[in-house]
Amino acid sequence: MSKTLVLAEKPSVAKDIARVLQCTQNNNGYIQGSRYIVTWALGHLVTLADPEVYDAKYKTWKLEDLPMLPKRMELVVIKETARQFGIVRSLLHREDVSDLVIATDSGREGELVARWIIEKAGFKKPIKRLWISSQTDKAIREGFQNLKPSKAYDNLYLSAQSRAEADWLVGLNVTRALTCKYNAQLSAGRVQTPTLAMIVERENEIRRFVPKDYWTIQAGFKGFKVYWQDRKTGQTRLFDKAKAEAIVAKTAGQVGSVIEVVKESKKELPPLAYDLTELQRDANRRYGYSAKKTLSLMQRLYETHKLVTYPRTDSRYITEDMVPTLMDRLKAIAVGPYMRSASSLIRNKFTPTKRLVDNSKVTDHHAIIPTEQYVDLSALTNEERHIYDLIVKRFLAVLSPAFEYEQTTVKVEIGGEIFKAKGRIVSSLGWRSIYDNNTGSDEDEGDEEDKHQTLPNLVKGQTEQVNAVKMINGKTTPPPRFTEATLLSAMENPGKYMEDKTLREFIQSTSGLGTPATRADIIEKLFDCFYVERRGKEIVPTSKGIQLIELVPSDLKSPELTAKWEQQLQLISKGQADHKAFVGSMRDYAVRLVRDVVASTHVYKHENVTRERCQCDKFLLEVNGKRGKMLVCPDRECGYRKMISQTTNARCPECHKAMEIRGEGEDKTFYCTCGYREKVSAFKKRKSETVSKKEVTQFLRKQEKNDSINSALAEALAKLKKEQ
Repeated sequence: MSKTLVLAEKPSVAKDIARVLQCTQNNNGYIQGSRYIVTWALGHLVTLADPEVYDAKYKTWKLEDLPMLPKRMELVVIKETARQFGIVRSLLHREDVSDLVIATDSGREGELVARWIIEKAGFKKPIKRLWISSQTDKAIREGFQNLKPSKAYDNLYLSAQSRAEADWLVGLNVTRALTCKYNAQLSAGRVQTPTLAMIVERENEIRRFVPKDYWTIQAGFKGFKVYWQDRKTGQTRLFDKAKAEAIVAKTAGQVGSVIEVVKESKKELPPLAYDLTELQRDANRRYGYSAKKTLSLMQRLYETHKLVTYPRTDSRYITEDMVPTLMDRLKAIAVGPYMRSASSLIRNKFTPTKRLVDNSKVTDHHAIIPTEQYVDLSALTNEERHIYDLIVKRFLAVLSPAFEYEQTTVKVEIGGEIFKAKGRIVSSLGWRSIYDNNTGSDEDEGDEEDKHQTLPNLVKGQTEQVNAVKMINGKTTPPPRFTEATLLSAMENPGKYMEDKTLREFIQSTSGLGTPATRADIIEKLFDCFYVERRGKEIVPTSKGIQLIELVPSDLKSPELTAKWEQQLQLISKGQADHKAFVGSMRDYAVRLVRDVVASTHVYKHENVTRERCQCDKFLLEVNGKRGKMLVCPDRECGYRKMISQTTNARCPECHKAMEIRGEGEDKTFYCTCGYREKVSAFKKRKSETVSKKEVTQFLRKQEKNDSINSALAEALAKLKKEQ
C-alpha cells in the first residue's frame, strides 16, 4: 500500500501530527502508520554553500579575491544534521512513498526549509502543503482535510530563496571586505547594520544633548490643583525663571475665577490582539525578557503545550471564519485567575468587533490568541505562565467593552493668568478590569500633572481662594537609550529614520526591519559581535559598534535598503516580479559595496586592547559579553575567548547586590561592587550550612555550564556566525 510522507520542521511538531494521523511505529528519524510516514527537519537541514565550496582560494580571507560572485548558488547539507537529512532523503525515495505533504512552519522561512530539502534530495513526486496556525489536534485534522497544492506556494519559495541569496551576496562580501580592510572581526548585513545605526544615532543624540532648566507653576485650591498654561500657545513649561517668578508673585494670594468647565463622556477602546513583536515588547517591559527568550517561551506554549496559536506572526487580527471558535477558546481558558472575566464574556454573549476581526489585515497568519486546548496552569513553568498570562489577558481585553469615563476640564483665571486642571470619573472599567485598571503599557503614561485627579463639582463663574502658588523646577532630558522593547518598536516602524517618502510609506505597511521571526536573532547577534552591550535594560553601543557605522557604506546604514528589498520580495511572492532579475541586481550591488569599502580612507582602532597576549601572540581585547567580562582574540582565524568575570545570581551577604565570579580553578572568587570578596570554596561551605547541598551543586553547575565558552562547538558556531 502506497504511503504519504509528511515533512515537519521539528520533532515535537512531527510527533503531534503523527499522533493525529495514527502513526504509532517509532523508527530512527521518523514515525510510521498505515497511510502516513511522518518525518522532520531540525530547522534547516540544507543551506547555501560557503564560499570555499566554489573555490578553494576563499578558505583564506583576502581583499583581492572579492567580490565573491558564484555563477549559480549551490546547496549543501549542514554537517551537524547530515544524519537526519540522510533519513529524510531515503524516505523521499522509498518506493512505497507516493507523495509528500510539506508541514513545515507556515511562512516564508518554513517554505524554504522544506523546498531546499526537496531540491537537494532530488524529489519529483506530487507535493501538497499543510497550512495551519495552531498545533491543536483539531487544527491538524482540519488542515489535512484542506491540503493545498504546493504550486500555490511556489512564489513564496522563490521570494524566500531570493532573500537568502541576496543576504549571502551582500552580507558575506561586505563582512569579508570590512574584516580584511581593517584587520578586525567586523560584519555587516542589510538588517543588522541599520538596526545598529539606530542605536548609535540615539547614543550620539544623547551625547550632543545639553539639558535646560524649565519651570512649571502649580496653584492649589481646596481639594484640587491647577497648572499654569500659556494663554496663546498652551505650553506649560517656562524656560525663563524671571518670568516664572513674576507669575508666582502676580498670582499668589489671589482669588481664582472658574472661566470654563467642560465635561465629556469618553471611551477608550481595548488594545489590539498580540502579534509577536508587540508581545516581545510587553514581555521585555514587564519581565525584562529578551526578544529571543520570549520567542523561545512562545514556541514551547505553541508546540509543547498547544495553548497558543502560531507565534511568528505580524498580524493583530483574526479572520471571520474563526469567530465561531471564540466561544470554545473562552471556555478553555475559563480557569484560575481568568475564570471570572471569561465566564462574564460567555454569559453576556460578546460580539467581536473590527478591533479583532478583519480579513483584510490578515496575511499568512492571524494574531496570537489562545487555542481551544484546555489549560492546566500547574503544568507551565513560571516563565511560561508570564507569557501565557499576557496572551490570555490581551485576548479577554480585546473581546471586552470599552473603558468609559467622564472627563472634566477646568480653566481658572488667577490674576490675569490661565491655569488648567483635568479630572475624570470612571463610569465603566470595561476591558481595564482585566488588568486591575492597569495595562502595564507605556500608553498609560501621561505628560500632564495629576491627569486623573478627582475634581470637586465646579461651575463657571465660581470663585476660589488660592491657597498656595509654587514653582516646580525641572530639566529637559535627552531621548532615552533603547531597551529591547523600544528597539523592537523602532525595527517594526523604522520610517522616521528614512528620507524617501514612498519607501517610508511602504515599509510602514510591511514588517519593517526584519520579520517578527528574525528580529530576536538580529538583536542577539549585535550582542554576540560585541557591537552593543546591556546596562540594566538599556542597550548601549560599544566603541566597536560606533566605529563600524562609520566604516560601512552609507546606504547599508539606512532602513531604505530593506524597504527596497522587501518591496521586491513581496512582488516576487505575488508573482509580480522576476526573482532572477532581483538576484542579478544584488550581484551588482555587492560589487559596488566591496568597491566602496576598498576605497574608504577610514581607520579602525581597537580601544579595548589589554596587555595580555593570546596563544597566537596577539594582544587580547576586553569585552562585555552577555554573561560578564571576557577576553577575545582580534584575529578571526584564531577565535580564542576567555571568561574573566561572570555575572551570577549569588547575593552579597553585606549589601545583598548580585556578585560576579573572577579567576579560575581554586582561585575562583566572588566579587561585589561594595568591596566584599569571598572564595567560591568558602561560599560553598557557607551556603551548605544554610541551604541544601543539592541547591549549591545546582547553582555551581549552572555557572560552570555558562563558563564552557571555549568548547569546540561554541567556537565552530562563533566562526559560522561571523561568516554569515
